[in-house]
Amino acid sequence: MSADSEFDATDYIQHHLTNLRLDLTEGTIDSSATGFWTLHLDTVIMSFGLGALFCYVFWLAARRATPGVPGGLQNFVEAIIEFIEKTVKETFHAKSRVIAPLALTIFCWVFLSNLMDLVPIDMVPSIMTAVGVPYWKVLPSVDLNFTFGLSLSVFALIIIYSLMGKGAGGFIKEFLTHPFGIWLLPFNLVLNFVELIAKPISLSLRLFGNLYAAELIFILISLLPWWIQWVLGTPWAIFHILVVPLQAFIFMMLTVVYLAMAYENH
Repeated sequence: MSADSEFDATDYIQHHLTNLRLDLTEGTIDSSATGFWTLHLDTVIMSFGLGALFCYVFWLAARRATPGVPGGLQNFVEAIIEFIEKTVKETFHAKSRVIAPLALTIFCWVFLSNLMDLVPIDMVPSIMTAVGVPYWKVLPSVDLNFTFGLSLSVFALIIIYSLMGKGAGGFIKEFLTHPFGIWLLPFNLVLNFVELIAKPISLSLRLFGNLYAAELIFILISLLPWWIQWVLGTPWAIFHILVVPLQAFIFMMLTVVYLAMAYENH
């Protein structure tokens, strides 16, 4: 599908920004369905598919690993693991067997999700339309359900690590008395509640906002005549190659920082 006479500009943009929605209450595909019982099938399939791809690549590298001269895949995977391990050690100073694998999973999963933004904007929707699927967003990061799902998982881990590091009593005491002391308990409560809630919100909206803006620019470029699309699209794609890993790194880094802050006593 392309921005031709079949669609005007508004319809074209709306089509590319509409998820394939499944209304679970009726079991039907409805692009206008909203609410808790609405499932974005394209986001679910793409995100789980990319997660499976990440697991497969690392499993394949582990299976082919050799103590001798490593191959290209082994070098690539080892470089990523060493980078994540070094970052975690510099940020999270307590002992944990979960943080490094978690950081690796978040970085690779978000990176692969963001990388889908470099797929030609019309390619996948055209293929899906040809097989009878009316809508398909190939970029999971442009769905708030995906970014909020990740951030809410991090939020749950923040609570768990706060309880692990400080105990229930220590967590409640710090929540009520930090930073102004027991005599300003109401202010402490408000500030700490806002800080706690702001973490998952900022994580999700930062990733969503950056990728949504980038995707929208790609869509707007595709509305232009074909001979100018390459002039504007190529430098934007090259710049976006830097944005893709940067946003994955920021999400991963903030996750580790938040967990380190939750685990440590203040």
